[in-house]
Amino acid sequence: MKPIRVALIGYGNAGRIFHAPLISGVPGLLLAVVCSSKLEQVRRDWPQTLVVPTPQDVFHRTDVDLVVIATSNESHHPLARQALLAGKHVVVDKPCTVTLAETQDLLSLAEIQGKVLTVFQNRRWDADFLSLKEVLESGVLGRIVHFESHFDRYRPEVPNRWREKDLPGSGLWFDLGPHLVDQCLQLFGMPDDISLDLAQQRDGAQVNDYFHAQLRYASSHPGLRVILHASALVPAAGPRFVLHGTQGSLVKYGFDVQEEALKAGARPKLGDSGWGVDPQPGTLTIYRGKWIQTCEGPNVAGDYSRFYAGLQEFLSGKPGSSLPVKATEVLEVMRILELGQQGTSNLMVYPDKCQTLHSRTP
Repeated sequence: MKPIRVALIGYGNAGRIFHAPLISGVPGLLLAVVCSSKLEQVRRDWPQTLVVPTPQDVFHRTDVDLVVIATSNESHHPLARQALLAGKHVVVDKPCTVTLAETQDLLSLAEIQGKVLTVFQNRRWDADFLSLKEVLESGVLGRIVHFESHFDRYRPEVPNRWREKDLPGSGLWFDLGPHLVDQCLQLFGMPDDISLDLAQQRDGAQVNDYFHAQLRYASSHPGLRVILHASALVPAAGPRFVLHGTQGSLVKYGFDVQEEALKAGARPKLGDSGWGVDPQPGTLTIYRGKWIQTCEGPNVAGDYSRFYAGLQEFLSGKPGSSLPVKATEVLEVMRILELGQQGTSNLMVYPDKCQTLHSRTP
């Protein structure tokens, strides 16, 4: 079977650190073209790959099957639209676009064109998240009443990059928010409402570098409250995950190790032994009648390559395969991102699922 030929648009941090090495590590995918102004750097890193200077040089090629867009958030919609109109499948780095309307437009166009439009949600394959899912699905904690997901870092200096400038889709809520929201939806589904607090805390900050969101699940998970939190000014980081249930708790410190390994130049192959193993598993505290048991939680290895492996199987028509990130999931994340950022007390109606989502000003 011929490999799926992939063109990567953008060779900044997202394209260079994540997409290029992950694509190249999946059998059945071929990193055939990279579009970037950094021609010499790409040629050094990927000498067998064609380098082109403009996206139009990608869209016009008949030997490209899949286009991966790893550029600034504001450019996602126009580039993805051109790629779909050129008859390509499309992966967009998170967030899909900067507005819900733009995402709806792309998904509608993809359906018309008979092509795939999906979003790279690699954090579904974090080791700690997979381990947390295993605990949740086991039922050992009883009915879940509280979940916290923190992505705190200490970056006191504001770097000179587009993510930190006053542009559409910039700021921490559209940078880390898509990861935390998507993970939350995978665990608990759509909430009843969300309240979001945004702030600019660093000296010289132009956009939000702090967010604190609370999601309520009054109907589907009685009593459940979810906290999604991220900040760029946390010198002493707390837990990554906190999960409380009626019969116990899970607390997890430390981040998934894959990002740092990729930054260091790792090029993992799908299923590599030892890849994505968490050196700091979570701690389970379980109530056992008259006494409490504390033990190490499960330690499931992570593997970001599984996103591209699942996409390869789906595009190749493997029986029983499905998109790793479905269109409905892309849409739900964008709905929450946009509604949370509005910070108003309006009601949003979901005609396709007959659901509602409140946004309440804190």
